[in-house]
Amino acid sequence: MKTEINPQESSRADAFRLWMTSPMPMVTLVKTMDVSRLLRASRKKGVKFNTLLCWCIGRAATGIEEFYTLPEAGKLYRYDRLAVNVIVNNAQGGINSCDIPFSDDLQQFNRDYLTRTAKVAAECKSDYLDGYMVIGTSAMIDTQLDTIVNQYTDQFCNPMVMWGRYRKGLFKTTLPVSFQFHHVQMDGGHAARFLERLQKTITYI
Repeated sequence: MKTEINPQESSRADAFRLWMTSPMPMVTLVKTMDVSRLLRASRKKGVKFNTLLCWCIGRAATGIEEFYTLPEAGKLYRYDRLAVNVIVNNAQGGINSCDIPFSDDLQQFNRDYLTRTAKVAAECKSDYLDGYMVIGTSAMIDTQLDTIVNQYTDQFCNPMVMWGRYRKGLFKTTLPVSFQFHHVQMDGGHAARFLERLQKTITYI
């Protein structure tokens, strides 16, 4: 459910005043994650690596209150549920977007992921969910990347998590992850706490 709230009566009042009209309100943090456990869990559970990472992103975000608010068109909205957006390669050789509702139940999330992305790929049509605060993701696994900085458009203020191909080392597998967020939605400290929670979720999956 999506509800408009008064920014001045929220914890983001000062941020709204300072950053809502900024020409570039996005901030990007980058952290190299140890994804060794995630890679092993992917093989053990029979769930794709990127699907597991998307679930971990949603799981980590549920513990950060700021993820449930989002600035849109000069207003501030409150949500009561989260979704993770993924980019899907479609049957015509192009790409589409697909929202996956987040569930604490990994198997349910995986089922929704497989069903919804298969439908989008076959129909070559993006599928969005209403009433969810959506965390965007983009996995560019054709190459290893150090940093990704996305373009900004005021049509899309949602947080975005991006990564390339993971790096297998002698003792561990690592993955640099870029996290872009709107400064009205959260501060750097909240974003840093999310990245720490993401690493812990990955480690203990």
